[in-house]
Amino acid sequence: MRKKTISIIGSAEPGAESYKMAVKLGKELVDAGYRVATGGLQGIMKAAMEGAHQSKNYQEGDTIGIIPGTDINDANEFVDIVIPTGLGYARNLILVQTGAAVIAIEGSWGTLSEISLAAQQAKPIILMSGTGGWVQYLSEREEMLTRNIYVAENVREALEIINRLI
Repeated sequence: MRKKTISIIGSAEPGAESYKMAVKLGKELVDAGYRVATGGLQGIMKAAMEGAHQSKNYQEGDTIGIIPGTDINDANEFVDIVIPTGLGYARNLILVQTGAAVIAIEGSWGTLSEISLAAQQAKPIILMSGTGGWVQYLSEREEMLTRNIYVAENVREALEIINRLI
């Protein structure tokens, strides 16, 4: 049976608490038997991969980085599988499509585009409340919380939502 992949999106320059949350999220997802995909660069992307590597269940190949450029050396050191797209921000669609669900932490314009792409594909989207940026803004707008958008207060709650939906 193939492992399901969860895409984690978020700020390239996160706050300290968001970074810690992403590390914990990456670890807990791999502990639960998932793979983790990110944009493969710094910030939330690196933190989630770092956490995945800390999991007791970690295996080579559990972290996938879908990078915007063509140089595999641009990926952070925790990416096992680097997918160099050469697509710039258009790679956001590939990242969103890779995951069975998308979890968003903090975030700026790139994260907002990924959330929009996931919503258009009716992918489950979990917004991590209290993390700032577009994720915080959207999580506070009840009209945004439609059929496939959920808000989690913490990593445990995010995993409960993922396990229920997937």
